[in-house]
Amino acid sequence: MNLSIRILSYGLCAFLLLPSAPSAQTLVFTNANVIDGIASTPAEGRAVIVRDGHIVDIVDVGQAPADGERIDLRGKYLLPGLIDAHVHVASVAQAHKALFSGVTTIRSMGVSHYADVGLRELTQKKIIDAPEILSAGYHVRSHPSREMFMDEPSLSDLWSGVKGAGAYRRVTAANLERSVDWIKITTTERAGLPDTDPRKQTMTREEVQAVVDEAESRGVPVASHAHGDEGARAAVLGGVRTIEHGTYLSEDTLRLMKTHGTYLVPTVAVVQDLMDAGGDYDDPVLQVRGRHMLPRVMETVATAKRLGVPIVAATDTSYRANSTLTLQHDIEALTKCGLTPMEAIQAATRVAAEMLRIDERTGSIQKGREADLIVVDQNPLDNILSLQDVLMVVIDGKVVLDRLSFGLE
Repeated sequence: MNLSIRILSYGLCAFLLLPSAPSAQTLVFTNANVIDGIASTPAEGRAVIVRDGHIVDIVDVGQAPADGERIDLRGKYLLPGLIDAHVHVASVAQAHKALFSGVTTIRSMGVSHYADVGLRELTQKKIIDAPEILSAGYHVRSHPSREMFMDEPSLSDLWSGVKGAGAYRRVTAANLERSVDWIKITTTERAGLPDTDPRKQTMTREEVQAVVDEAESRGVPVASHAHGDEGARAAVLGGVRTIEHGTYLSEDTLRLMKTHGTYLVPTVAVVQDLMDAGGDYDDPVLQVRGRHMLPRVMETVATAKRLGVPIVAATDTSYRANSTLTLQHDIEALTKCGLTPMEAIQAATRVAAEMLRIDERTGSIQKGREADLIVVDQNPLDNILSLQDVLMVVIDGKVVLDRLSFGLE
């Protein structure tokens, strides 16, 4: 991938991570230019007051209270923490890498051994500093991961394949029993394997409906991996909340998504990752595939924007040590598909929070919202690449990364 979109200072994170002592009761971020995820332009010269992990007020800098720990942002830009709506994070190290890049919420879309559920619990108990994690457990698909049968041996009769509404209900129920937050289904084959065809449909509408009915009985939404049009259409008609990828969607299917209120999570930047050496993918077959997929998914995003289908940013990465993709790359990619810089930022903040049904507590800078925040040096509405240079990360009112100043006393 072009080096201009690969610049993030992960190497500094280890020694800049602050101690995990409890955060100060009150933090006052002064001299901030606030991009709140709602207004079309930054609010200049503001002070944001944080108490007990929540935003309690946003005022003119001259009205900032005298009490509390003051952090002078010196005209830098304060934004909501980013939401990566499609990841495969399965370890503390991977969660830390996401957090230090500026991601304060992630939606796991399939890992082995329910590692995402465990990470969620450790995070909620404040054992580790990590993004808020919404878990999905295992993919619900025609040929489940072999690891699933190690965790769920009662499903061993499905070893050779899952077929029919009843079988899909059983796999869904097994995930739900582990208290997952989402169910992830796969209605087309994958793009990231050289011997699969991402256009090929793998689930019927009736099978999708069975999964949705089972999940909704527990109040859990369903996301569908779907590159091909037929599989995506079956998923939308079956009642899923999101289509992941959507590379080859027709305008008719996108119109159907608009009618049903289905969100599109196109993961544009990961298609570029298919084409590049290194990273999460490094295969000549996938490099060829990526070259014809990229213009198609960009066309899908442009059409979705024109039709008013809500678009959400995501990476589809694991944030492993060799991963070179970050959410900022997908935000930039969305601008190349026709979204404005503000729309692309909202796709990773407010709109993503709405899709995840957590917008009443995060995804924007407003009174009462959780203090999940990032600071960048320059205005990303003028240059979206400036979003890659994250200087500070705050989660639940706790500063976990501080690169604001390197001056010596």
